[in-house]
Amino acid sequence: MSESIKIKVTDLIGSPLCISAEDGQKIFDKVEKLLKEGKLVTISFENVTMLISLFLNMAIGQLYGSFSEDTVRTQLKVEGLSSDDRELLKRVVDNAKKYYANKASYDDAWLEEDENEE
Repeated sequence: MSESIKIKVTDLIGSPLCISAEDGQKIFDKVEKLLKEGKLVTISFENVTMLISLFLNMAIGQLYGSFSEDTVRTQLKVEGLSSDDRELLKRVVDNAKKYYANKASYDDAWLEEDENEE
């Protein structure tokens, strides 16, 4: 079995507040590299006091653009989330899967909306 790596979110971002896109990107960059190496990764949210969907979109949602759903499900584990935060993560993952399954259509819709607002 492949080596397992635990990433403690608070250690990597230096804060218990998971609220910025930049911090979420730090998690994504680390996890993406490890998954590409075939490692099993556990993201620990232990000691996190605030978590928002923007952070989760950057940290975990983006993984569905780089890896298959099966790869993410088998190589990535998440621990230390409250039941409310687990529900938030589920919504983020569901939205990411929908987006990356039909990325061009979503992007086109955003572009059309931007053009209509000008």
